[in-house]
Amino acid sequence: MAIRSIITDTDPLLHKVCRPVEKFDERLWQLLDDMSDTLAKANGVGLAAPQVGVLRRLFIMNTGDGVKEYINPTILEESGTQECVEGCLSSPGEYGIIHRPQKVKIQAQNRNGKFFIQSLEGLAAECVCHETDHLDGVLFKSKVVRMLSPEELAN
Repeated sequence: MAIRSIITDTDPLLHKVCRPVEKFDERLWQLLDDMSDTLAKANGVGLAAPQVGVLRRLFIMNTGDGVKEYINPTILEESGTQECVEGCLSSPGEYGIIHRPQKVKIQAQNRNGKFFIQSLEGLAAECVCHETDHLDGVLFKSKVVRMLSPEELAN
C-alpha cells in the first residue's frame, strides 16, 4: 500500500466528471487500499478518486466506524437539511458553511462489484454528498453559503 498525493483545487482535473468503474480487479483494490492509507495519513473523513488524480467514480469515507468504499455511487433519495461546517482535503485550511441533506439513501458497488443500498444521516450523509460532488467535478466551495475566517474557526 502507498500514500498518494492529494491534488489541490487549483488542478483542473478536479473539475472533470469521472467515468464509471468497469473492472473490479487487483488494480482497483490497490487504488482503494492506497486511498485508505492516504485518508488516514491526511486525517480526513472522505476521499474521492479524482483527489488522487484518478477520474473514476469511487470514493471512500470514515466517519468513525471504519473505512467504507463506494464504487459507482448514485444518491437515490435525499431528505431534510443540515447546516454543516465543511472543508476539503483538496482545499487545505479552507472551511465554509454549507447546506446538505440530513438523510440520504445511496446505491453503490463494493470492491467486488456487488451492489448495495445504504441509508445514512448526519455526518455520513454530508460526506456522501461531498464526495459524490467530487465525482461530478463539483467542489464544495461552489456550494458554500459563507466561507469562514481563521478567527471564526478558532472560536
